[in-house]
Amino acid sequence: MTEGNMILPGEGEELDLGGGVGVIIKVRGEAAGGNFAMVEHPVATRGLVELHTHTNEDECSYVLEGEIGVQVGEEVLQAPAGSVVYKPRGIEHAFWNASAEPARVLEVISPAGFERFFEETGELVAPDESFDEEGFVRLAERYGMSFDFEKAPELVESTGYARSKGASGRGPLR
Repeated sequence: MTEGNMILPGEGEELDLGGGVGVIIKVRGEAAGGNFAMVEHPVATRGLVELHTHTNEDECSYVLEGEIGVQVGEEVLQAPAGSVVYKPRGIEHAFWNASAEPARVLEVISPAGFERFFEETGELVAPDESFDEEGFVRLAERYGMSFDFEKAPELVESTGYARSKGASGRGPLR
């Protein structure tokens, strides 16, 4: 994207993060002076991004299509299309699609830079959706982020979500 350009439908760098969650980078931080990045998350039925916390970024998500479940702190919400969910840095959060239909979420991340995390995560996910878990934990730490894999079974049980299985049976993006 260059100064003043438009991103058309279907455009953007598309990455598969495994487990039914993808990312399409719509606006890179460099194009926005480092102030923000914008990504779209296609979330298949049963797609889950497990509980995690950012120390450097705030995220604001707009549900474009479908319905997602969201946990922000201790609050669990259902967010239908048209909903906006704010996830401030320092607050643990997760999102998933427990519906029978695909969902799409547009996310603004501020400040920019975190879009590179998605690129690097995509490199760790193998075609069979197995991944290098130790490498992922190191990558997350480098971006000031932590995952709470111990709470994942509780989240899965409380939402009725059935986790997909990677090589290790657990992972960041399910």
